[in-house]
Amino acid sequence: MLNWFSEGDALTAPAVARNRDAILAILTRVLPDSGTVLEVASGSGEHAIYFARALPHLVWQPSDPEPAALRSIAAHGCLAALTNLNEPMVLDAAAPDWPLASAEAVLCINMIHIAPWSAAKGLMAGAGRLLSDGAPLVLYGPFREDGRPTAPSNEAFDADLRARDPRWGLRLLGEVEVLAALHGLRLTERVEMPANNLTLVFRKAAA
Repeated sequence: MLNWFSEGDALTAPAVARNRDAILAILTRVLPDSGTVLEVASGSGEHAIYFARALPHLVWQPSDPEPAALRSIAAHGCLAALTNLNEPMVLDAAAPDWPLASAEAVLCINMIHIAPWSAAKGLMAGAGRLLSDGAPLVLYGPFREDGRPTAPSNEAFDADLRARDPRWGLRLLGEVEVLAALHGLRLTERVEMPANNLTLVFRKAAA
């Protein structure tokens, strides 16, 4: 593991303990039987550890652009000592080139609403490049949907995000679908999750 962290670098995100089992139930069903799962914007790294331990047949590749997150992922990973967990990779979703040529699946949890729209564009472009036909891109987080009321808690969250950075905010699912389609990704599953979140499964369509 990387040698530029200490055990004190391991961060804790309280939401992970609340949502990890619900997300894992879907991942167990939609991820492939083998190969590498690229997790974009791994944050504290706690999801990566939990999923890698629960899915030992898959290789987990965590990533993040932020040094503090990378140190946290490395610290958690060292403590977990999992053979199917790779060192964290420096990856900015919005970048035109990613430091990985292919993956059997891509996972992104709670990123596109806490980032500029350019990050969502980069995520879809990157997943479109990396994934082969039928491979999944799995997104988790809160979204807005045409024809469906937004939960009051999500409205408040959206207002808070936009106050912190006007480039942030809950994304309209229809716009995310259109963006995904530009890169050969088709929404195949929408799953309602606890706390007014959604899990979205996109799959790479055959060219």
